[in-house]
Formats: sequence, C-alpha cells, structure tokens
Amino acid sequence: MSQSSLEPNHEPNHELGDRLTQLRDDERRRAMRGLLMQPLLYADHPAYRLVKRHIDWLRDWLNRETRWDLRLEADFARLAKTAPEHDDGSRAARPGKRPVDLDFTRRRYALLCLVLAGLERGEMQSTLGRLGKAAMDQSAEPGVVASGLVFELRTQEDRRDLVAVVRLLLNLGVLVRVAGSEDAYIKNESKDVLYDIDRHVLSALLVTRRGPSLVGTLEQPADTLDRRIGAISARFVADTPEARNRELRQRLTERLLDDPVLYYGELDEDERAYLFNQRHAIVQRIQEATGLVPEMRAEGIAMVDPDGELADQRMPSEGTEGHITLLLAGHLAERLSQDRAESWTSLHAAYRGWTEQFGRYWKKAAKEPDAGPSFCREAAERLASLGLARIEADGVRPLPAIARYAVEAPRISRVSKIG
Repeated sequence: MSQSSLEPNHEPNHELGDRLTQLRDDERRRAMRGLLMQPLLYADHPAYRLVKRHIDWLRDWLNRETRWDLRLEADFARLAKTAPEHDDGSRAARPGKRPVDLDFTRRRYALLCLVLAGLERGEMQSTLGRLGKAAMDQSAEPGVVASGLVFELRTQEDRRDLVAVVRLLLNLGVLVRVAGSEDAYIKNESKDVLYDIDRHVLSALLVTRRGPSLVGTLEQPADTLDRRIGAISARFVADTPEARNRELRQRLTERLLDDPVLYYGELDEDERAYLFNQRHAIVQRIQEATGLVPEMRAEGIAMVDPDGELADQRMPSEGTEGHITLLLAGHLAERLSQDRAESWTSLHAAYRGWTEQFGRYWKKAAKEPDAGPSFCREAAERLASLGLARIEADGVRPLPAIARYAVEAPRISRVSKIG
C-alpha cells in the first residue's frame, strides 16, 4: 500500500467549509435585507433571529460603511437610519397600503411630532380623542403658533389627519388597538378608540444624535429650519484626509442603499471625485452584503434588487394608478432628449388621450372629466419617488433613468413563405 493512500482525504472537509461559508454569508445578506426593508424589525419577523445571530458582523459593517447605528432588544431590532439629504420630499410616509391612505404632508408630520410628545407624557393606555386633545393643547404653544400650524378636531379633515398619524403608529407597533374604529371616529368625534401604548418601541422611534431642544430656536436669525434639522443628525468629523474620505464613503454608501438612483449631477465636487475613483469597490461591498446588483451608467448608479423586495414602490405596478404611472413614464421617456420639463398642460392633454384609449379598463374615478390633474400629479409624484422624474413649478422633468421605459414602435419583419 502506498504512502499516499494512507493520507486522509481533506476534499470533503473543504467542500463542507465552503458550504458553511455560503450559508453564513446568505444569512448575513438576509439579515441586512430584513433591516433595510423594516428598520424597526420585530422579533416575530423571520429576519430577526438572523440579525440576532449575526449582530456583531452587522454592527461592524454598518459602522464601517455607513453612519447608521443598530440597536438590538429582546423584542425588536432598530436600524437607526438617517437621511443623507434633508430636502427630499418625494418619499413621504404612508399610513397604510390602501389607495385611500394618502402620503404624509408637512402638516401630518408636524402633527405626528405633537402626538408623539403627548404619548411620551401619557400613561400605558390612551384614546384617540385624548391624543387629539393633547396635540391641540401643544399646538397652542407660542412656538407652534408662530409656525402657522393650526390643529383642531372640529372638521372631518382634521380628524382624518389625526387618524392618518395614529394608523402610522399602529403599523409601527407604538399603538395597539384595543377597541373602537378610526373610520367611525372620523365621521363622529364621539366614537372614540382605545389603544395600548408600547413605551419601549416609542423610545426607539426618534433617530437623532442631538436632542432637538439642544439645537437652538428659530428666533435666532441665522438659525433656519434646514440648519436645525441637519444639526440634530450631524456628527463630528475630524479634519484629516482619512476622516473626510471615510465620511464621503459612508454618505455615498447610505445614498446607494437608500436612494433608487444616485445621479452624479446631484453630488458636490468632492463626492463626485471620490465616487468616480471608488465606485467599483463601494458597490462590490454593497452587493456582497445585501445581494443588490449595481447598474452603472454614464449619469449615475442604481443598486437594483433582482427580487424586488427592497422597493417600497413597484414600477410597474397593478391597478389603474399603476397603469397611468407607466403610461406617464413612457410619455416622459420619449421627451428625455429635449432636456426640459414637460408642461402640465401637455400631460393633461396626453391623459385625455389615454382615457379614450384605455379608459374602459380603468376605475370610474379616473375617467371623470376633471380627473386628469389629480391622477397625473399622483403618477408624477410616484415617478419622482423612484428617481425617474423631478416635479418642477411648470411641469415634470424626466430624469435619465426613465429611459428604460421608452416604448419603441412595433417592427414587423418580412417572412418569406415556405413551399
């Protein structure tokens, strides 16, 4: 018997090691994707146990590649995401998934802050009426009055705004409905609703590095609202080349993870220069950690999810609104080369043509004579939230990524007869 035949065969062990490494990497990707999909991830979510298992690796990656913190509790995990840009109003919160659940406005966001402040001072239970009363009391404070916010519960519109805020808190798990109906309350203020309050989750909602009360007041002439918003999430960056480059890398990684498309034209000179030099390394690290696939074009970069799970809005989507959005995208894509905004008048005219052609497939409300402006506006806002267009004062400007929705005229090739 030869000596070589007595030596152990390590090949199966190598295969097992490779397989275990693949399983580990897959679990880490699923954990990261779960956090990106739901930054407030509850223990009953399938990804929670993976987050718990790989918490050290996740924290290390997020600390190195982004400026986001990760908090793990017994009943939830909280990814403390902060927006890289504070002036992007194209992706507002929505209280639910129903078409009637309209996106949040600035008024609703302000009301949300008032309700959260009331919850912080409240008990373990509250009612919808008490939440509204607490918000009204706080809206009467001089600082709120000076902002122009007026909130009362006299009209259904006021109560509808309050219900939108409460439904968002229900979705987040801050409130748990015990009895009652929000729809009934909108119609009649006396039809109250009772909630349990999860104060543990409530404490994890606010994501800031400085308390808002420590930033100053708008009474100071040089202190604008934008500066105050930036100040509560800003963090110290040492004045060294290494620290500045790390800050650039982290900010760009955040935008690639959070934004549908990152256009080079939106970056400042330092960001653009750094991304040009480091884009392959940055997107490779993102791809390995999340499974997102980079699509790099002359105008910018998009991290595409092949499974379509990480997008909060799908394009194309089903239903009348989805069809109108797709038609608008095709219309704007054909005008991309003109490098200007398409006027609302032109879009409304196009909508009338779509109604004649496709109206028999749409719901009734979309075929009303005056439906064009509202449905065009909603479709444009959906495209803006996906980085495909920008809404301007005089119309909608198509952005380069919308080119993928351009529709070519059908071409019929000649086929010779056989026989």
